[in-house]
Amino acid sequence: MKYMGSKRRIAKEILPIILKDRQLNQWYVEPFVGGGNLIENVSGHCIGADNNKYIIALLKYVQNNDLNKIEYIDEEKYMHIKNNKDLYDDYIVGFAGFGLSFGAQFFPGFAREKKKGRDFFRETLNNLKKQQEKIKHINFIHSDYKDLNIPDNSIIYCDPPYKGTERYWKQKFNYEEFYEWCIKKHNEGHKVFISEYEMPENRFKSIWEKEIILTINNLQQPIKKVEKLFIIKEG
Repeated sequence: MKYMGSKRRIAKEILPIILKDRQLNQWYVEPFVGGGNLIENVSGHCIGADNNKYIIALLKYVQNNDLNKIEYIDEEKYMHIKNNKDLYDDYIVGFAGFGLSFGAQFFPGFAREKKKGRDFFRETLNNLKKQQEKIKHINFIHSDYKDLNIPDNSIIYCDPPYKGTERYWKQKFNYEEFYEWCIKKHNEGHKVFISEYEMPENRFKSIWEKEIILTINNLQQPIKKVEKLFIIKEG
C-alpha cells in the first residue's frame, strides 16, 4: 500500500535486527502501522495499530474481501469523497485518501503523473491484492499509540511522524511525550525500536543507519536523508 514514509525499501535490512531475538509466540506490535508495508513481512502474533481510522478500515477490508468489488474512483469522485467523508465507508475514504493522493499523503490532492496512461486506481488496487494474503494474520486496531493495549514482553517497532518533516496525518505530535512513552514501555519489559532521523542522544542510541534518496526536487536533484533505527540507551 502506498503510504508516506513507507519502510518497504529497508524492510529486509531492519527486520532481521528487530526480530533477531524474538521468542516463540512473542507479539510483534506496530503502534504506527501506516500502510502495513513492514508488518506484512512479519509472521506469528502481530498487532498493527494507527490513529487514522480510515487506513485501519482499509487494511481490515483488504484482509477479508474481494477487492474487485471496489468501484473505480476518478478525480471527480475523489474530490467528492474528500469533501464528504461521512457519506462513504471508511475503507473507501482510506483507499482514495492515501492510494489516489499526491505523495501518498492523506488527501493533499489527486495524484497525477506525466507518464501517459498511468492509472493510480489500478496501481493501488493491484498493490492491495499483492498485500492481501500477507496481512490476513494481523490484528489491526484503530488506536492512538498511548491508548494501545500491548501484550506483555512484546517487540514494539515505532515509525512515528518524523520530527521536522511534513506530517502524514495533519495533527501536532508531542515528541517529548512519545519519548517518555518509549522509555516507559522499555522499563515494562518490552523491546522497543524506533525509526527516525534523529533522537535525543542522552536517552536513545542508533544501532543501524543508511542514507536513502527520498525524492527528486524541482531541479531534478535527489534529496537524501539518513534513516536510523534507535533503541533506548541503558543506564
